[in-house]
Amino acid sequence: MAELPVLFEELEAAGGKKIGLATLNVEKSLNSLNLQMIDLLQERFSAWEEDDAIACVFLQGAGDKAFCAGGDVVALHGGSAAYGEEIPNDYCVNFFSREYALDYHMHTFKKPIILWGHGIVMGGGLGLMDAASHRVATETNRMAMPEVTIGLYPDVGGTWFLNHAPGNTGLFLGLTGANINASDAKFVGLADRLVANEYRANVLSDLQAADWSGSAESAVNKVLRHYEAQSAAQMPEPNVRPNYDLINSLCDGDSTAEICQNILDYQTEDKWLSRAIDTLRNGCPVTPHLVVAQMREGAHKGLADVFRMELTMSRHCAAKGHFKEGVRALLIDKDRNPNWQHKNIADVSEEEVAAFFEPFADDPLAHL
Repeated sequence: MAELPVLFEELEAAGGKKIGLATLNVEKSLNSLNLQMIDLLQERFSAWEEDDAIACVFLQGAGDKAFCAGGDVVALHGGSAAYGEEIPNDYCVNFFSREYALDYHMHTFKKPIILWGHGIVMGGGLGLMDAASHRVATETNRMAMPEVTIGLYPDVGGTWFLNHAPGNTGLFLGLTGANINASDAKFVGLADRLVANEYRANVLSDLQAADWSGSAESAVNKVLRHYEAQSAAQMPEPNVRPNYDLINSLCDGDSTAEICQNILDYQTEDKWLSRAIDTLRNGCPVTPHLVVAQMREGAHKGLADVFRMELTMSRHCAAKGHFKEGVRALLIDKDRNPNWQHKNIADVSEEEVAAFFEPFADDPLAHL
């Protein structure tokens, strides 16, 4: 019998308490989220939240390469429309609505959720990470919201966490899909603690031995604080902080096209910046407009309304063709030569962008 794609354990802890341990268990696909995994997590998290014996939850990914490399976009590709095609996208509606409901549940969870965000953390994995109360990044991290490469946009709460990043760093990361490391993640607000990956077992052991008679949050902080202090020398040099003023300057424009042109025109020998610029240059021309619009539209929304807005946007993405073409080129045919509907970012009209925000008759996230 095949193992489940998410494994659950309840580890005995001091004072009669338990630690709920959840492990994403699809190592071959870098623990990419599918609908079954989302449903398993939602069901177990709901039970653990109401179980008085569970002191906290610890969420990790199997293997050393990745916590979670994103959502199962190949399956979403099958439920999406090509340019000019009209097909029902029930799978996409189900996937996105249940994924966002899980993210929202984690954001509002009554107990600490420690998320061990090692290795690759992208897309849907970053959505899970941001939703946890105690987000641990490690020296092995490679994080990104690279949706510009597949004609989507930074969803899974990206509107929320990119808007909360300092200055224009969130906008820059959304536009360019730039990879960031653990030091960057803490600077932009996507990680709370930087702990070397070698201490994972120690952290779990110390959580089991912790004093849970008082504040659960304090008990978790005490453990993570100890190992963060021991890990400082292993953390990488940041890329975002040294370029903070430059990023703010490049993203200072009166239109999406102007901001993107600022970035594309910038000449640099910095490898991190160069890769980010190239990703934008080769990405979907529609995505930058969605990034700017989502951040503007979501700037003053509450978390539930952010997820409702993103569900509307994602349903339109599944119906308009850009997403299907992007996934085809990157992951299906792997020719890395997408035939985008627009040749340039400046060719996308305001009317086209506004159409991604047109509400649907139903709202699967009305219960949030």
